[in-house]
Amino acid sequence: MHTDVTSMMRPRSVAIVGASAKRATQGNVVISNLKEWGYKGAILPVHPEASEIDGLAAVNSVASLPSDTDLAIVAIPAARVYGMLEELERSSVRSAIVFTNGFSVEQEKSIRELGSSSRLIVHGPNCMGLVNFTDSIPLYPSRPSKRLRAGKVAIVAQSGSAAISVMNSTVIGLSKVITVGSEFHVAAADYIRWLADDDATTAIGVIAESIKDPVALAYAAETVHAAGKSLVVLKVGRSATGLAATQAHTGALVSDWDAYEDFFSATNIATVSDYDELIASLECAALSRRMVGGASIGIVGISGGQTALACDLAEMRGIGVAAFSEDTQARLLRALPGASGRNPIDFGATVNVEDRNPAEAIAAVLDDEDVGAVVALQDTQESLNPATLQNYMTILNVYAQSGRDAKKPFVVISPTAENVDPGVQALLAANGVPLLRGLAPALQAVGHLNLGKPGPAAAWAQARKPNRSHFHPRADEFRRQLSMCSGSLDAATAFDILREYGLPVVRSIIVADAAEAIRRADEVGFPLVVKVASRQIQHRSDVGGVILDVGDEDALRKAIAMIGSRIRAALPNAVINGYELQEQVLGGIEALAGFTSAAPFGQLVVLGSGGTLVEIMADRAVKLAPLSRDEAAGMLARTKLAKVLDGYRNLMPKTDKSHLVELAVNLSRLASDLDGVLLACDLNPVVVRKGSGEVRVVDALCITGQSGV
Repeated sequence: MHTDVTSMMRPRSVAIVGASAKRATQGNVVISNLKEWGYKGAILPVHPEASEIDGLAAVNSVASLPSDTDLAIVAIPAARVYGMLEELERSSVRSAIVFTNGFSVEQEKSIRELGSSSRLIVHGPNCMGLVNFTDSIPLYPSRPSKRLRAGKVAIVAQSGSAAISVMNSTVIGLSKVITVGSEFHVAAADYIRWLADDDATTAIGVIAESIKDPVALAYAAETVHAAGKSLVVLKVGRSATGLAATQAHTGALVSDWDAYEDFFSATNIATVSDYDELIASLECAALSRRMVGGASIGIVGISGGQTALACDLAEMRGIGVAAFSEDTQARLLRALPGASGRNPIDFGATVNVEDRNPAEAIAAVLDDEDVGAVVALQDTQESLNPATLQNYMTILNVYAQSGRDAKKPFVVISPTAENVDPGVQALLAANGVPLLRGLAPALQAVGHLNLGKPGPAAAWAQARKPNRSHFHPRADEFRRQLSMCSGSLDAATAFDILREYGLPVVRSIIVADAAEAIRRADEVGFPLVVKVASRQIQHRSDVGGVILDVGDEDALRKAIAMIGSRIRAALPNAVINGYELQEQVLGGIEALAGFTSAAPFGQLVVLGSGGTLVEIMADRAVKLAPLSRDEAAGMLARTKLAKVLDGYRNLMPKTDKSHLVELAVNLSRLASDLDGVLLACDLNPVVVRKGSGEVRVVDALCITGQSGV
């Protein structure tokens, strides 16, 4: 599942392909960095003609490299990279980091194919390599800032510039910075898995533009969580990019981010929205333990306005603000006479300074069972007047003492993003107290201390591992059948597959013309519904291809004639394959169930209100397939449809939701089994009978094709 990247993280020897004896290249910069940082391994410049490069003896070919060479740095033009990787493959070199970018489509394809079968471990291309601060190994084609120091935080980024922004903005030490680039072979998940076992790393920040293999990432996250470490992801690109097969309602109702959001939530991975939140989360996790007891926070400070604002911002971000117990309130009133005893705590509410006991107040809040962490708000900006800062030192010393003794996270927040006073930072850090900048990102960081529990990521990955068994014994047969199709599936085949997966569909037949319809109408029974059957028409009601309440043979004959006339007028080039006769189901509530391909995650299931206004109403909940019954029930509970089924304002009877939940579970199994060959499916409407909740699928649009996953 994961590639061991030790040969790149801690190479015993490094070959440099692309260093020059005449000019400064990326390869020369790597050599300079390694020498300046005191790298203890062998540095081996590879050059076909030079005898010496930057004071080091050159090796004239890859084939002449020592047999124990761990790593080759490849910093050469794109046209030469594939040939060089072939040479490295034939050599004894274990791995390669490729800085190069600008490949043609053919070159990229060749390198990817080599990576899929090669014993050589390839990092990149289009990257800036990595820096191992712990062991002083800068495999990096630029000059790292002199202010950076070794510490406990690792950064894994696809973008080199993103990594630079974060590592130059954080005020804590770094263990590793890894830029993975285009991930032709090894990916972020491989490094996250390695960092889970790295004693020098306690918090891992990831900046991702995409996810190569969600299952591998989920398993890597599980190892991080099991090790008691923190993992925080900044996913770049959250705009509403539509997914596959948007001609289906399900494709139009969801976006690319819906799949990512469900993945991160299901695997218990903390996410952030920008660099400030990422930096705050990493700085917080590097010093703080996980939340203990409740998941809510206690808020203290010397300013009532600041603590009130913190409550507002916490609740906006879904971070619970604790309601203190009666015992806690009583302790607070003794420690702070005149205060409210409620969350948040304003020390200034006790007018006489001599009457205040902030240390006891903080201890009372920390002891409350509903409190998982305590945050203290305090201005500590570097620009503060020295006299003002000196006045603040009394309470800051209390915070330092409280944090040192606390068995729960205790975090101090400087409410603005301005740099903080270095002396205060050092004082608090020495006592295990993070000092975070900016109220909103800092509160988000504290909220993340409640995430990262082991279990969910492994469960998610196990349900979606590549070699899992299919849910249906005929799944392989269906996959072969659908792989030969393209476009919308004919109604008869779609209904047959739905029935196989336990989805209750209405009685339905396909007839060629009015004469066959009259002969076979009793197979469905009057009154019935007539629909055009055409693989070129996805939404039949939009073009007049549906007529309801057909009560007898004469009405059936007229309905077929009318539909044919409407289609010829609206879509003169559409081929009418026949007409679908369906039993008519009236008087129910219209729901939508469906799925759409959300590569690389699989299929994204959608559940919500149905009918002709489905896209305007946009009442939907989404989750990646497959679903458990609890997950499906949770989805339904998030929709307005659930409120209607519960008998909203007595406008309709309370309706059993279990049948619709079962339908969603079975549909998710179909989606999982047929992932890659069935790109989207709309069941709209699914009619839910009032009261009993029995369901019938009235219409199914299934879109086939190869998704490439």
